[in-house]
Amino acid sequence: MASHGGSKERNLLAAIGDEDSITGLLLAGIGHVNEQQKKNFLVVNEKTQVSTIEASFQEFTERKDIAILLINQHIAEKIRPTVDKYQQAFPALIEIPSKDHAFDPSKDSVLKRVQKLFGD
Repeated sequence: MASHGGSKERNLLAAIGDEDSITGLLLAGIGHVNEQQKKNFLVVNEKTQVSTIEASFQEFTERKDIAILLINQHIAEKIRPTVDKYQQAFPALIEIPSKDHAFDPSKDSVLKRVQKLFGD
């Protein structure tokens, strides 16, 4: 039977975040390096260029083995147009808070779409 990108092959989490968030997620066991030596996470610091963040976002959203992409909300803000354009069901995109940046529901792309659906 041919596979059409179904959820059975998607079994990984990916993450784009600050060092503390990624460290916690790696300690929880989400880290993975595939056969092509591609990691499923990106540690972002003040030296990380926006183009690097965007490239990782594109890579993670196009990979067929990733089910969920976690991104710190303050990092998502750096690539907000790209995040807001993303409409696919898989991988699911979830914005998360970080230790130093509180979560702002008004900026969350998923919540914005839900509010738009309900006319809020």
